[in-house]
Amino acid sequence: MRMLAGIFPPSHGAVRIAGRDVRAEPLACRRAVGYFPENAPYYPELRVREYLAFVARLKRIPRAAQREAIARVLAACALEPVARRRVGTLSKGYRQRVGLAQALLGDPPILILDEPTIGLDPGQVVEIRELIGGLRGARTVLFSSHILSEVEALCERVIVINQGRLVAQGSPRELARALGARQRVTVRVDAPADAVEPTLAALPGVDRVEQRNGGWLVEATGDGPLAHRVGESMQRHGVIVLELRQETLDLEDIFLELVRGGSGA
Repeated sequence: MRMLAGIFPPSHGAVRIAGRDVRAEPLACRRAVGYFPENAPYYPELRVREYLAFVARLKRIPRAAQREAIARVLAACALEPVARRRVGTLSKGYRQRVGLAQALLGDPPILILDEPTIGLDPGQVVEIRELIGGLRGARTVLFSSHILSEVEALCERVIVINQGRLVAQGSPRELARALGARQRVTVRVDAPADAVEPTLAALPGVDRVEQRNGGWLVEATGDGPLAHRVGESMQRHGVIVLELRQETLDLEDIFLELVRGGSGA
């Protein structure tokens, strides 16, 4: 991400931003990118508006356009009520908004956001997520996060990287299909564990059976609904089924499966 933002040069290979090579045209590439690093640099003694004015000068926004540009990002990030406050006195959530505002200055076509919600409480996470969600469509947003529920909620396409290598890319649905016909079922039964576990494990395609929350979690690959196979098996063995639920793999499950496959685990 730092290479994309123009901070580090690539040691080999090529990096292109908006069709330009970062080695041949570094300044043009930097102008095309708004970068919000995980630990955004702030000057705590500056007021919010002063800090944004400083960033605007660094980005060489024409003096005549600076006032309007700052007003625009203050409004976009809901910072107008604190524009006269010193950055160092703001809450973590507002400081993250300031970081997003400085990335938006100059209206770059590409935004790179590195863990923008780290360290925020749940309410602040929702606020920043809504701000970022509102940027979709107007520009390309590259969003990096280890909180996969955020990625699933915000991103149209997902890139999974494991140990520096690209493991998979596509929409969450496309990534799920890449795993094959993998299914998950939760079942609760009225029977001893030592009678249930081997029965479930013996089903064709089942590669994971574990107790969870008073029931059993079953994962398998293969055609046909797994819940139907589990239900039939329990019926054949005279086991009373209290609950049987087919579940959908979320992005965290998909990520773990892809990473395990990539590492040979």
